[in-house]
Amino acid sequence: MTTSFTEGQSDPTVQPVPASVVERVDAADTTLHNPKRAVLSLGSNLGNRLETLQGAIDALEDTPGVRIKAVSPVYETEPWGVEPGSQPTYFNAVVVLKTTLPPSSLLERAHAVEEAFNRVRDERWGPRTIDVDIVAYADVVSDDPVLTLPHPRAHERAFVLAPWHDVDPEAQLPGRGSVAQLLATVTQEGVAPRADLELRLPE
Repeated sequence: MTTSFTEGQSDPTVQPVPASVVERVDAADTTLHNPKRAVLSLGSNLGNRLETLQGAIDALEDTPGVRIKAVSPVYETEPWGVEPGSQPTYFNAVVVLKTTLPPSSLLERAHAVEEAFNRVRDERWGPRTIDVDIVAYADVVSDDPVLTLPHPRAHERAFVLAPWHDVDPEAQLPGRGSVAQLLATVTQEGVAPRADLELRLPE
């Protein structure tokens, strides 16, 4: 005898989360106990760059203990630290999320997302299908070599600061000051907004 589930019943092994639960989470993040705010930078310069960025965002949202709260506009950026014209341009974006994961676990998830999109770490500054960096985690300042917080070069990178400022004009980079002020001090040459492109906030 087989059991069938009628509308209104739920099998927790196969059914999606009930809408009522989703609504409560959206309203108060009730599934996240004492969540921390984190900012991640995404970049891609190989393959279908926009599709890859969206896939990475969706994969992060699918992580237990992570809820993405904001997705920045897309910027097209000249590659950092290499000879001009030697690599394709990047598409860059920033996501702001709330998470109950500690920084080390969030880093593991970021690396897992990179690996899922076949990120290859052959060379420093080399081209990559996807790059997922933790820019800031709450107000944490740490010089841990495995995960330095905030990101040690975020304050000098317009391709991080510009999209971050777009989604949070009042943002502060821990230990460095306001993102708006930092952005005003760095060159934005080679970092161009792509108003014709859009990344979706996961539903």
